[in-house]
Amino acid sequence: MANRESYAPGTPSWVDLATSDQAAAKSFYGALFGWSYDDLAVGDDVFYSMATLRGANVAAIAPQQAEQAAAGVPPHWQMYVTVDDVDAAAALVEGAGGSVHVPPFDVMDAGRMAVITDPAGAFLMLWTPINNPGAGIVNEPGAFTWSELVAPPNDRTASFYETVTGLKLISTPMGDGSAYDGFTLDGTADTMLAGTMPPQMPGVPAHWSIYFGAADVDATAAKVTELGGTLIVEPFDIPVGRMAVAADPQGAMFNLFQMAPAAE
Repeated sequence: MANRESYAPGTPSWVDLATSDQAAAKSFYGALFGWSYDDLAVGDDVFYSMATLRGANVAAIAPQQAEQAAAGVPPHWQMYVTVDDVDAAAALVEGAGGSVHVPPFDVMDAGRMAVITDPAGAFLMLWTPINNPGAGIVNEPGAFTWSELVAPPNDRTASFYETVTGLKLISTPMGDGSAYDGFTLDGTADTMLAGTMPPQMPGVPAHWSIYFGAADVDATAAKVTELGGTLIVEPFDIPVGRMAVAADPQGAMFNLFQMAPAAE
């Protein structure tokens, strides 16, 4: 059980879904991951649906903004990174090669956030908590487990994330002889908090890809299609476990991950 009550600055701490059909998405993920929901009113007939496992917040589902939909942006998962002071962090974004799309603002009494893009154009949210530190459960089935920056190599990526969030980009060898680039706070692979890799096909825009835990990736992947979703990449083994790539019925993509058993 991986319960969390706080996150060190620089840590990915929350994910939410911007979707074209909130009710359908809630039904899909509820059936897939066992989520229940607490609908928080954020406007006239507009709700931010907090997804819960065992009473703890693990993610959220919200309607996609009309401007995004009109611009052709598909439904998508979004990642939040905790920072000490969102106003101070946002002030560093443009000088580091990124852009501030929504300046810092208060989210009721939950915290304060800003919407930015990195030098490759990947969106992420900066988050300074007040009463909502982030996901209350992580790294287990049905919970946020990992995030990965999918973007072409960019010579400003490393300096951008270190300047704005404190995350350091390092490369670490994997068990199959390959190397994996990831972000860490102290510069060591043992504390890696997120990863990065180039797109696997041309034309994929830079984005942060979200992983959710699964007790059995193959069984959960099969359930995706039973519930009306799409399996983009069938389950396959990686050096640290097994994963699959899926999309919900509205088209938002996500990953399933199962950690390899600990060596005896």
